[in-house]
Amino acid sequence: MAEARLTVTGLRGIPLVQAGDDLAEILVTALAVAPVPPVDGDVLVVTQKIVSKAEGRQVALEHVEPSPAAIDLAAETGKDPRLVQLILDQSTEVVRKAPGVLITRNRLGLVCANAGIDQSNLDHGGAATALLLPEAPDATAARLQRAIAARTGARIGVLICDSSNRPWRLGTVGIAIGAAGLAVLDDRRGSQDLYGRELQATLINRADAIAAAAVLVMGESTERIPAALVHGLPPPAGAPARSQPHTAAIIPRPLESDLFR
Repeated sequence: MAEARLTVTGLRGIPLVQAGDDLAEILVTALAVAPVPPVDGDVLVVTQKIVSKAEGRQVALEHVEPSPAAIDLAAETGKDPRLVQLILDQSTEVVRKAPGVLITRNRLGLVCANAGIDQSNLDHGGAATALLLPEAPDATAARLQRAIAARTGARIGVLICDSSNRPWRLGTVGIAIGAAGLAVLDDRRGSQDLYGRELQATLINRADAIAAAAVLVMGESTERIPAALVHGLPPPAGAPARSQPHTAAIIPRPLESDLFR
């Protein structure tokens, strides 16, 4: 039996991304000098931050006019009313609120703090700004995948990742918010375990697992490694998510089965 081994290689030397930059060209350039060249079946993990920056999703708070609802919610949470307005604009539901905490369901279906809006590692230019999540990360991942395949000849998957907290667990982990070119969920239901028992509920989230591994290498602070190449992934053992596209949009649990609403 072949040895099971997974390698994650951080792509160094990527410049600070600006609005309007050709992100595909930047990533192809980084892949060309990577210690391990991309091959079919690899997955390129890219941070949400550089995607959002390239797509011009950085917003100056001085241009945001908070509504009465945002002002009231800001008073409850101790947050900037302008930031709260952005959070509300990017959300479909306020899930929980407390001093210093605002959990929402954002437009992508992700339940997270502040609708995924971030203010760290940004050039604020002397005034407060905030970075929104990409508007359509699955579509962006698909565009990057096609561009990278055209320029390198390698058929690799692309994941756009973000850092997220999880209920009942301290600390953040990487999760996939955009995906293209790989099986996102590995459905083992209906197969058997080691003792012949039929698996009833085993649905493996490959995308989040890959994103979490990549974030360990890329870091989340001052490392300046906004992309990583994952090599050696085993193929999914079960069926892909039943009759579902291979996108990150299928990962959030449907509202009707969310027992913690």
